[in-house]
Amino acid sequence: MKKRAFTLLIVLILFSCGKKEKQIALKTDTLEIVQLTEHIYVHISYLETESFGKVACNGMIVVDDGEAIVMDTPVDNAVSKELMDWLETQHVSVKTVVATHFHDDCLGGLKTFHEKGIASYVHQRTIALLPEKEGERPQNGFTDLMEIHVGDKKVVLDFVGEGHTQDNIIAYFPHEDVMFGGCLVKSIGAGKGFLGDANVAAWSQTVSRIKSKYPNTAMVVPGHGESGDSELLDYTIALFKE
Repeated sequence: MKKRAFTLLIVLILFSCGKKEKQIALKTDTLEIVQLTEHIYVHISYLETESFGKVACNGMIVVDDGEAIVMDTPVDNAVSKELMDWLETQHVSVKTVVATHFHDDCLGGLKTFHEKGIASYVHQRTIALLPEKEGERPQNGFTDLMEIHVGDKKVVLDFVGEGHTQDNIIAYFPHEDVMFGGCLVKSIGAGKGFLGDANVAAWSQTVSRIKSKYPNTAMVVPGHGESGDSELLDYTIALFKE
């Protein structure tokens, strides 16, 4: 009986661990889509940079009742089409695309979304930071805080302060307490990364305010690297604390 009980315990542990593993929904040479929760997916594409080489860039997809909101486009139009083609095979239509700041890893595929008639939203600061008549421009701007709906649920877009850039926003999905921190939030063990447009002095304070404003955050998706819990906020606060 002891042996059987021990075997059952091992099976239960393995089953429990297996349930926590991320589910890869799509994996190609240019795009990976990972399901984190019932409603949340992460899309991962790859940006070639001079300083850091090939960099994996995260975006987030919120899905409900056949609709989706995409947080940050894949890095270019071709991969953005790949993402939308996959969503169509899942019988999901993209309602809105949101860019969390003005860099290419957030806006690089915007034209493909616009060609599909999908509305785009950014903070007004993002519009101000984008050069006039250079590349695809977002259609709609907001100030401070905005709610957008997907199915019968909502996503909160919030500008809390400067950090990675002057315009970086976060997105919060209250139904599952999931936050898309974008490049404002670092994965555990990450370095400070590109600081060319950063407000390093404000970064830690901004993330501290985010942590206080969204105390129930259960999962955080960073702009690069592995997702995790609110420990990512603590790590980022400590990384930039002076």
